[in-house]
Amino acid sequence: MNNTMMSSLNQSKLAFTSLTNPIPRKHSSFSALKFSPLPIIQNSQKGLSFDKISQKPLHISSIESFSFSRKTQQEKPVTVCNAYEADRSSPLDINIELSDEHAAQKIKIGLYFATWWALNVVFNIYNKKVLNAFPYPWLTSTLSLACGSLMMLISWATRIADAPKTDFEFWKTLFPVAVAHTIGHVAATVSMSKVAVSFTHIIKSGEPAFSVLVSKFLLGETFPLPVYLSLLPIIGGCALSAATELNFNMTGFMGAMISNLAFVFRNIFSKKGMSGKSVSGMNYYACLSMLSLLILTPFAIAVEGPQMWAAGWQNALAQIGPNFVWWVAAQSIFYHLYNQVSYMSLDQISPLTFSIGNTMKRISVIVSSIIIFHTPVQPVNALGAAIAILGTFLYSQAKQ
Repeated sequence: MNNTMMSSLNQSKLAFTSLTNPIPRKHSSFSALKFSPLPIIQNSQKGLSFDKISQKPLHISSIESFSFSRKTQQEKPVTVCNAYEADRSSPLDINIELSDEHAAQKIKIGLYFATWWALNVVFNIYNKKVLNAFPYPWLTSTLSLACGSLMMLISWATRIADAPKTDFEFWKTLFPVAVAHTIGHVAATVSMSKVAVSFTHIIKSGEPAFSVLVSKFLLGETFPLPVYLSLLPIIGGCALSAATELNFNMTGFMGAMISNLAFVFRNIFSKKGMSGKSVSGMNYYACLSMLSLLILTPFAIAVEGPQMWAAGWQNALAQIGPNFVWWVAAQSIFYHLYNQVSYMSLDQISPLTFSIGNTMKRISVIVSSIIIFHTPVQPVNALGAAIAILGTFLYSQAKQ
């Protein structure tokens, strides 16, 4: 019976070969491998050669997700094909794994996130050190924008980065974004000059609540019920943290709240004004920094002034020494870099992924600042922070 089966299989094979290859040619293992659409299969069992196996008929035991449709070729799933010998029941573990073309993109996004979080943590540490010794948030904010603007001008002049092609319409649509960015930046710096870094970021985690409220009452947008429900833990967690904060300061609290509101308007203006623009994320933030610097400088001079800055600078140098100059330079450089990387990541990921990454960034900043500055935290305060951050994560899921 086995001879009959083998004979029929050989006849079918000859018939199929004659139909598909009308011109006879010599068969060789080299030509079969050369024109094979599938990769070379290596046998995983040691001591068992492929020539020995090929003398016995193979039967397909199972094929999972094996399809040549257009959709499957795009997704490239892992296809597993198990075979066994005619007189054995153990599978030969012949696996065909198709390459994942998105692996490089995932690694790139992961590097963006890791760099973004690390730069943000370093900025917050040095920014708080500077503000503790030099309590002038308006000048500190101005120096951050000035440093970033200078870095990008040098990059464009030396052709390290390509300068953007802009026109008057571009700067006109960018102006309201820059105003909101300036207010949010200064308000956050004022907040961190009065309260702990962890408390500022706990309050700033409530930004989604401001986003929904502004979009609802000013823009007339509607959201599904899960989005509104996700605001409850955000608002409740922020309120619990504020009520139990040991070093609560109203100026610091209001600065964080104003920063939330300003950044919501910045995002709204950015979506409305920059749709269809071809400026990259890196150059977009560079232009935003330059315009914000022009807006902020006269207000910083009016609020604080050179005389206060000179006296405060001398006092900081007397207390800290030359390291204070490095602190100022570091906080300015890292502020620009972390914002630049965040805008560059927006070119690669969806807004939902960016929102989740921003939530994780706040966790890293809060934890690291508590450890480095030895910030006293009550269990109830930590619980409020955890609830607020969880609400932010739920909001990003519900928004999608």
